[in-house]
Amino acid sequence: MSEKTWLITGASKGFGREWTEAALERGDRVAAFSRSGDAFDDLVGKYDDAILPIEVDVTDRAAVFAAVDDVVERFGHLDVVVNNAGYGLFGMIEEIDERQARDQVEVNLFGPLWVTQAALPHLRAQGSGHIIQVSSIAGVYSLPGLGLYHASKFGLEGFTGSLAAEVKDFGIKVTLVEPAGYATDWSGPSSVHAHRLPDYDDFRAAMARPAGVRGEPSATRAAILQVVDAQEPPLRIFFGRGPLAVMEQEYAARLAEWRSWDVVSQAAFGA
Repeated sequence: MSEKTWLITGASKGFGREWTEAALERGDRVAAFSRSGDAFDDLVGKYDDAILPIEVDVTDRAAVFAAVDDVVERFGHLDVVVNNAGYGLFGMIEEIDERQARDQVEVNLFGPLWVTQAALPHLRAQGSGHIIQVSSIAGVYSLPGLGLYHASKFGLEGFTGSLAAEVKDFGIKVTLVEPAGYATDWSGPSSVHAHRLPDYDDFRAAMARPAGVRGEPSATRAAILQVVDAQEPPLRIFFGRGPLAVMEQEYAARLAEWRSWDVVSQAAFGA
């Protein structure tokens, strides 16, 4: 299998770090985007010029475009673009302030959009490439207390579905990776919490449940390599145990509700 060139955002932690190491270990090259310029000193020492660390804020569109151009100039082409940068915002809808809401969407939705837009001209020119959008099980159903995080991931899923159809004829593949719960920084140091209103304390207490077993991020290494090496990769794939059963129940409930209100739906069309 020929060597691949990757661009991975949020490459210093969590899935990004795991996949960066997995790619390098098998002889691929990686442009590692992060807000911390020295986050990859150990990998540079081990893999030399196979890794290109780039300090960039994915919410800065001009900086993203310049960084992607630098990657292509350095490596000559791109095979895999992984939009992994993101974080969790915890809070009821009423609790989230304007800055928190805008920041969540800027990073989780606009960040992947800018990177995707910056990469597409290069992928179209070469007639190949694979864009991996790291969504979440939270991109396909909603829970209380994560409304703006859900909004950002639902948005990512929405534009990525359109993207896949738009670029198929250019030889570009697109995949949404939808992880379940993993032991990453998403709900820890990388998360943001809104100021709590006491009015929701009873609801919070009622919905609280013990944290379940979380997946090991390193276990996703083989899975991501299998996805990027596939001749016909999926548009959507869950990572982790449990999401499929949850989604089967979720979509069955949605269909049942739509059917139960279909008479009203039909009448709303008019004569």
